[in-house]
Amino acid sequence: MGESEWAWNHRASGTPETSRNLYRGGYTVWGMGATVDHDLGPDVPQLATESAPEQGVSHAPVPHASWLELPEVVAARRRTLKVLIAAQVLGSLGVGAAPSIGVLLAQEITRSESWAGVARASATIGAALLALPLGMLAARRGRRRSLSLAWSVASAGAALLVVAAATRSVTLLVVGMMALGAGSAAGLQSRFAATDLAAPARRARSLSLVVWVGTFGAVLGPNLGLPGKAVESRLGLPALSGAFAIGAVLLAITALTVWLLMRPDPLLVVASHAEVAPGGDPAPSRVGVRHALREIRQVPAAWFALASLVLAHVGMVSVMTMTPVSLIKHGHTITIVGITISVHVLGMYAFAPLVGAATDRFGRVPVILVGQAVLGLSAVVNMMASGSTAAVVAGLFLLGLGWSIVTVPAAALLSQSVPAPSRPVVQGAGDSAMNAAAAIGAIASGPVMATIGFSGLAGIGGMLILPILWMARRQMRFTRHVPLDVTTP
Repeated sequence: MGESEWAWNHRASGTPETSRNLYRGGYTVWGMGATVDHDLGPDVPQLATESAPEQGVSHAPVPHASWLELPEVVAARRRTLKVLIAAQVLGSLGVGAAPSIGVLLAQEITRSESWAGVARASATIGAALLALPLGMLAARRGRRRSLSLAWSVASAGAALLVVAAATRSVTLLVVGMMALGAGSAAGLQSRFAATDLAAPARRARSLSLVVWVGTFGAVLGPNLGLPGKAVESRLGLPALSGAFAIGAVLLAITALTVWLLMRPDPLLVVASHAEVAPGGDPAPSRVGVRHALREIRQVPAAWFALASLVLAHVGMVSVMTMTPVSLIKHGHTITIVGITISVHVLGMYAFAPLVGAATDRFGRVPVILVGQAVLGLSAVVNMMASGSTAAVVAGLFLLGLGWSIVTVPAAALLSQSVPAPSRPVVQGAGDSAMNAAAAIGAIASGPVMATIGFSGLAGIGGMLILPILWMARRQMRFTRHVPLDVTTP
């Protein structure tokens, strides 16, 4: 992908001075204190010693990423990825009972649709509230502390839900569900942790692998009800609490796995080699929230990535939340509802490795725009479904697939568009925004569907692609100084 096709004006109030070093297409944005490199694909070696004609260009190549090839760094990268995969499988299984069994438990305890709705949204709200503090903790103390704490909080939340079932306490139910949301926040942060030591050309693939293994928990977690009944019978626990007892144990094992095995911490490895890279970006760092958010606003690539993540997520959650209600309303069985949601989850996670490979091969923005097209197609199919089982299943599959095609490259783009010290905080802010949008979408989707129907809800979800297309089109008309698809070392 050439610069002339995808270029962004990397300015806030004016064009910053840029010093371009054409080692692997790199450049330095002095106006923002960030050093970034543009992965130009298979032709990169040809640019290694070329000089640039622009004024203010440094002609000396700088081997910015050579430390990533050191044996100890390669070993740490592999170990980190293995730990993240194991934790993601166990952790996603531990929190997987919340969307299904958690809903039933909320209904059983509250005996009120209003309170049940609050309880159902509590896990998402908890993830939104905790993602940013966990990102700040990662920036200050490393991934190991942040992730192990998040999984521990989620384990405590699952245990609280067992107590809530026994005492029929609405307060404990809401608090437990919010704490369980820390597991979702940990799962989201884990995909970013997979990129900390990844080579720039393979970051999206590393991220997508962690997303993909979450399929196991997403598919198997809702089925913990059956072994949960056996636990309830064996331990004398109240109904619907056994799945959360199992989840508490799994999440505790996950926290222990991260704490004991994620050594060395990937962010500390980055910090120890920071002096090798141009600009010497330190990490972890005490970057504040305001500073990180200011960088998102100042960097069009980061702003575009964040908008893509949030809008794709709110559109997906809004439609997915009300699909079971629409299916039941049209006379479909619980079995059809389960199959539809399973196919949707398959679309969300099963193809993530392919999306990651395409992202590294063709660039972040082109893949994001393909995802927008798939989301638009899913909206059309859902609007025309009219109660057809096949159409609804196809529409939900496309919705999940479009979500995956957008969020994998957008997460990679958000991470790579800011300097290393800001990444954990920016990533946490992105995850908080995603979960906050999901909570709003889930709460608003009911009244919207009651007013204009499922087709109208799907149409509104489809319209959320328009701001992203507008942003991409608008930025393409700006100057060609800085490419959008950039990666920081």
